[in-house]
Amino acid sequence: MDNIYTENDTASRTMRSQMSYQRALSQYRSSHGLSRVSWVTWGVVTGSIIFWCVTAYQFALATGAHNAHDIVATVINNAVNIQDKDNDALSNVLIAFGAKDNDLIIQGQYWRFVTPIFLHANLLHVGLNMLNLAVLGAFLERLVGHMRFLLIYVITGVVSIIASFYFVPQEISVGASGAIFGLVGAYSVFVLMHRRAFRKGGIPALLWLIFVIVGNLSIGFFVPNVDNYAHVGGLLSGCLLGWWFTPLYTLTQDNTLVDKHSLSRRWPLALLTIAGTLILAIIARLFIGG
Repeated sequence: MDNIYTENDTASRTMRSQMSYQRALSQYRSSHGLSRVSWVTWGVVTGSIIFWCVTAYQFALATGAHNAHDIVATVINNAVNIQDKDNDALSNVLIAFGAKDNDLIIQGQYWRFVTPIFLHANLLHVGLNMLNLAVLGAFLERLVGHMRFLLIYVITGVVSIIASFYFVPQEISVGASGAIFGLVGAYSVFVLMHRRAFRKGGIPALLWLIFVIVGNLSIGFFVPNVDNYAHVGGLLSGCLLGWWFTPLYTLTQDNTLVDKHSLSRRWPLALLTIAGTLILAIIARLFIGG
């Protein structure tokens, strides 16, 4: 008899997980017009590319470029690796546009906890990050909705900069990779919560995500100027926000599927998350600047 109850309970949990997973995947289809488009993702991608174009132009001018040919040549020469002779010029331009610089943050420029996630060093940097964001972001935004996606992206991006601020205070840091790791963390938790909806209990899917995470983090051990502290900060905060805010549908008494993690239900937790991020930044600032 106990075995029958156990089997029924397992089957019930599996069914609930499958219903929640399928509803989360298909929820965006009930939207219309612009609300059906991943406009936050495409807005961030477009804005980041525009910012890179502006900083790349200013960088080229700072290195002595005087015409369009020289500007293009400078961008191409630094597309993969920044030339040693151009390092200072690039750093100065990025700092002017909002890169993470501990000395300036300590002096009161706290907006530098946010702006670095929209800046990039060179063509390879912005290209890889925006490709990853376009692929993962467009999917995840449809899954969680526009406002939850924006919350996860910005908060995990800021936490990644806070981690960089605290653990590598000597480095000038820019890039969206910390926020992208945050998206990966949030999606990983979503898969974990709905593992019964996947074949073999979600183990293959989770192992693949672990492989992707470890593989990307390992790049930081072999490629110079990769800020793994920012990546880990984004990843861990993404896992936490994924646990709090990624969709989890339950069946009500009138057989209606309701998302327990929607912002309309969890807005106090969203406000606490924003406040907690501010407090984390203040603590990091006190420890570094004290």
